[in-house]
Amino acid sequence: MSTLALSAPRRATLADTLSPTFALNVALVVGAAALVGVLAQVSIPLGFTPVPITGQTLGVLLAGAALGWRRASLSMALYLVAGMAGLPWYAGHSSGMPVTLGYIVGFVLAGAVLGSLAQRGTDRTVIRAVLTMILGELAIYVIGVPWLALSIHVSLAKAISLGLTPFLAGDAIKAAIAGVALPASWRLVGRLTNR
Repeated sequence: MSTLALSAPRRATLADTLSPTFALNVALVVGAAALVGVLAQVSIPLGFTPVPITGQTLGVLLAGAALGWRRASLSMALYLVAGMAGLPWYAGHSSGMPVTLGYIVGFVLAGAVLGSLAQRGTDRTVIRAVLTMILGELAIYVIGVPWLALSIHVSLAKAISLGLTPFLAGDAIKAAIAGVALPASWRLVGRLTNR
């Protein structure tokens, strides 16, 4: 049936294998937001665009797939709201409403997309995991690029050239790293739990 993929049963995520309590769920959400905040400090400004190269999208990919959609979207929402409230954990120790805020809003969508797909088992094999990570990155750009266009008052085509195309190679590397890390983590969990 064509609805089989949409109605696939929910599978455990990596976070679910910990049998999380309420306190552990809170720690996972806060910890994933902090991971993205730390990776955001791996930031390389580019002279021709207001969007820097950062490590934060790798954190979003890993957290999204490992936590499941609820925890991942909550974690990315926490990252967004805390930064807007003044916590300096956006790229370059910034906070508030930078022109790149649309990408950070996209993190919330990406967390939901990645987590939902991972709950269908797409994080168990490298090929499916890499494709899942690419979809997560697309979710970030769907919001980030138009927001950038509005923020700096340029056309969507110009925003694509400033906020998407320079980052495709790096994002492919991040998708590959996360796409290998998740299945490898599942294999490790399987060995540790004799599954």
